[in-house]
Amino acid sequence: MNAARTQKGRAAPRVPRPGAVLAALAAAQFTVMLATSIVNVALPQIRAGAGLSDGGTTWVVNAYGLAFGALLLAGGRVADLLGRRRVLIAGLALFAVASLAAGLAASPGVLIAARAFQGFGAAAIAPASLALAMALFPSGSGRGRALGVWGAVSGAGGAGGVLLGGALTQAWGWPWIFHSVAVGAALVLAGVVALVPRTAAGQRAGRFDLLGTVTVTLALTCLVWGLTTARGTGWADARVLGALGAAAALLTAFAVFERRRPDALIPPRLFTTGRVAAGNVLMALLGSVWIALFFFLPLYQQQVLGSGPLATGAGQLPLAAAHVLGASLAPRVSRRIGATAAVTAALLTEAAGLLWLSRISTDGSYAADVLGPSVLVGLGLSVAFVQLTALAVDGVPPQDAGLAGGLVNTTRQVGGAIGLAALTTLAGSVTAHAAGDRLPLEALTAGYRTAFAVSSAVLAATAVLALLLNRRAGARATAPAPRRASGPEASRLSRLRLNR
Repeated sequence: MNAARTQKGRAAPRVPRPGAVLAALAAAQFTVMLATSIVNVALPQIRAGAGLSDGGTTWVVNAYGLAFGALLLAGGRVADLLGRRRVLIAGLALFAVASLAAGLAASPGVLIAARAFQGFGAAAIAPASLALAMALFPSGSGRGRALGVWGAVSGAGGAGGVLLGGALTQAWGWPWIFHSVAVGAALVLAGVVALVPRTAAGQRAGRFDLLGTVTVTLALTCLVWGLTTARGTGWADARVLGALGAAAALLTAFAVFERRRPDALIPPRLFTTGRVAAGNVLMALLGSVWIALFFFLPLYQQQVLGSGPLATGAGQLPLAAAHVLGASLAPRVSRRIGATAAVTAALLTEAAGLLWLSRISTDGSYAADVLGPSVLVGLGLSVAFVQLTALAVDGVPPQDAGLAGGLVNTTRQVGGAIGLAALTTLAGSVTAHAAGDRLPLEALTAGYRTAFAVSSAVLAATAVLALLLNRRAGARATAPAPRRASGPEASRLSRLRLNR
């Protein structure tokens, strides 16, 4: 019988090329990152058009980040158990519908609720798409190239969101930033259905850890809510302290529960190589600076340099181009100088760019104060992101790939929430202290300079930590396995164990 025919005589379906499948999965990741940043430039217009208060405007951003960060672990585990392709398709469908609802929202409550449902969809998309990509390229240079693509679209989505948000807001109004995301998500959904094969399913062994999932989701919800609320009310607010205390108690309870459960949400086998923990710690620190960068840089361009929404978005293009270039070169750099050296050099490069940004002034310009640092930051950020993502999924058992993807996205999101809350509080304090003897714009710029300087110091410390953690993880991974006894010695040891 012809091999191109099935048993029923029909032509066998054509299997798409891995490159086409990877493109569809990367487009899903791009959509998630785009929705994270696309509203930043348009917030003043959204506030006026939707009738939002100051607090409501903040929650247009926070509702998405809160739902996304809190549900990533659950989304990753559900993808492992129910099938990654199925969960990815469901997440994209929910994401598209929620985006359309946000653009059509006639009241603040509907808009904020739609943003939360966007976050729910994103929490399914991000870990499922990453797990499918890692299954497509299990090891070797192919995985390096896949992670390079992943890093490129992640950075391009973040920077491209600022550009697209400014252009659409200025041309057609703020609802179109959500309509465009809805259309994009629908196109990506069609691409995933057409290109990702049905055989790309998750491992269905094991049961869903409902208790652990509910506990850690509530803990992350309290943590992210407390951190985002602290940006506006301060760290001493009773609600902030209560939320952070509840998060600490729930995380402690989660750790106790997980030690006794055979099907734990975060099983110990996930950390057997020693690299997963190191990758997630470093990714959290990188995220604390990454998200804050895309918050402060557009503010400086608009509030101090006086750029409009479109010009501010266009100003992100060099950073995005540097990010794409760095991500494409990351696998080659890693092979040439080693993964540890690549991570360290990337973090130091980004730290240098942020240190350069800490010299911004009120009478500066985009060309003198923003362009050069943006290129350095984009190059360093992209290489670090690619290498740390690879580290966080290295050696993970296939049945836990979705969970590993959810975990590394969670640490980046939670790290970003912590960093943004801390840096905005610090910048606000510096601005308030400087307001007494400086002009308003000078005081504002002083706060931004402080945020960039502290971000640079955090990344320099992260580079040192990367050396220590990678060295320890490498030593653990290459340590010789304990010698197993055999023959008479094995019999003697067996008798000793039985007699204890």
